[in-house]
Amino acid sequence: MSSFREQRFPRVRVSARAVRQFVGDTLAGWCVSERRDDIRLCASELAANAVLHGAPPGREFSVRLTRERDVLWIEVRDSGPGCPVLRQPGSEAEGGRGLWLVGVLADELEVREEVVGKTVRAGFRSVPA
Repeated sequence: MSSFREQRFPRVRVSARAVRQFVGDTLAGWCVSERRDDIRLCASELAANAVLHGAPPGREFSVRLTRERDVLWIEVRDSGPGCPVLRQPGSEAEGGRGLWLVGVLADELEVREEVVGKTVRAGFRSVPA
């Protein structure tokens, strides 16, 4: 059996904080404490990417959490063009660590092009259902 929650957020910088709160509240409601900090951090990084690089001005992005057996998925979908590329940032880089960090912390990371925009999905195993 699976459970999910989804919410839309405006393209503003404070949305990353609102996403962390949404994810934290959802995990608490599902009684999930294992890997909670990693999951919240990754959701925040994906949301920040949607705000900075994804959703066009005036648009929103969506965050969906799905719990399937022993895997919890975070999906962030925006309507912006292009797909992010996972690469390790250079030591002198001032940015570009968000998606790399998600790739390190999550057990799975997928990027899907949609008809409009894209969905970035991170999976965390061993999350009790």
